[in-house]
Amino acid sequence: METATSPLQSALQSTSPTLSFSSFSRDVTVPLENFIVQLRRGQITEAKDIAKRTAVLMRQVVANSRWDDVLALVNLLKFVGKKLVAAQPRELLIVNIVCRIIHIVNEETSSVELIEDPSKKSATPKSATSPVKGTETPMMGLGQSGAFMAQNLGEQLTSTLKKRTMDMFRLKSSIIQEITEYIEELEGTEDDIADKALEHIHSNEIILTCGRSRTVEKFLRTAARKRKFHVIVTECAPMYDGHEQAKALACPNIEVVVIPDSAVFAIMSRVNKVILGTRVVMANGGLIATSGTHMIAAAARHHSTQVVVCAGQYKHSPSFPFDDDRFNTLVSPDAVLPYREGDLVGAVDVAYPRYDYVPPELVDVLVDNTGGHLPSYLYRLLQENYDSAKDFAWTIHDQ
Repeated sequence: METATSPLQSALQSTSPTLSFSSFSRDVTVPLENFIVQLRRGQITEAKDIAKRTAVLMRQVVANSRWDDVLALVNLLKFVGKKLVAAQPRELLIVNIVCRIIHIVNEETSSVELIEDPSKKSATPKSATSPVKGTETPMMGLGQSGAFMAQNLGEQLTSTLKKRTMDMFRLKSSIIQEITEYIEELEGTEDDIADKALEHIHSNEIILTCGRSRTVEKFLRTAARKRKFHVIVTECAPMYDGHEQAKALACPNIEVVVIPDSAVFAIMSRVNKVILGTRVVMANGGLIATSGTHMIAAAARHHSTQVVVCAGQYKHSPSFPFDDDRFNTLVSPDAVLPYREGDLVGAVDVAYPRYDYVPPELVDVLVDNTGGHLPSYLYRLLQENYDSAKDFAWTIHDQ
């Protein structure tokens, strides 16, 4: 017994037609090319900005591109997604947003009943065009009856085309509306996560955090409206993002202390809770976060200290970390070993990874827009937000 295949699954399993920038209008090509250039140059680094701009670009593709069925729309979205990933292959946030938009298209398509295009099938049933041998009668011999049948057939075709056009217009409007609501959800992600702060932070606690994270900043400052506690921030040398985080957390109810990265293990015995931000949450519950995060999480596990990670759902990636360094980024080592040390620079190789991979067993709670979850529950969230669009994420980096 054959199972029904959704339009999205058909598009993902089929080979996409050859597309180019000429397939899009100027309203799409100009922002697409600008976004690609900025990604290649590293001019956009904030996770929320990348996610929001990708979603806005996908909405422009839906609104301003020419497509007459769902398969064509999905292929257009896949084409744009591949171009963005090619510009910045290690940026998983782009893949997350593209998969989410494809999932929205799939959901809206299933909710709108579409009529098959009558131009793609025969205008008359086979039984009407192939009568039984010996009973064939010329159309002219039918007189008024034949003319009446032809008129009814034309009216049916016209009615069917009108209904299909209305359905496609309704589908397009519905998809654009859902993407707009998703963009608004992205804008309010930090506020939604901060609303759960009082459930995790209590008075007079000592909290340790790492790096510069605006989500963690808002999370802690929201809790400080009603509770007083201490925050220890690691400096995250050599970029020293911890100093910026400490300045941002300065408020009456928060006592902030900055410590060197080497003192994390020594002070962890006094810490009540570790609250971290992250760049991406992988499909197995692991993290790709700021360098130094793995050391903090390992020290917290040794001292049985709870590790809470604040990350919006747009950071949940359907990709698995088969290679820990596959999605990492190496930045200039000048901050570690200045180039003015000429003799030493020529004698050693210095690697400065921007991110750490933190395995899921070192994470206790993931806090997103909807609340707190265990890392083992992430598969359910991915199923709800991406569904079969995960196939695109699994194959995009292998092409």
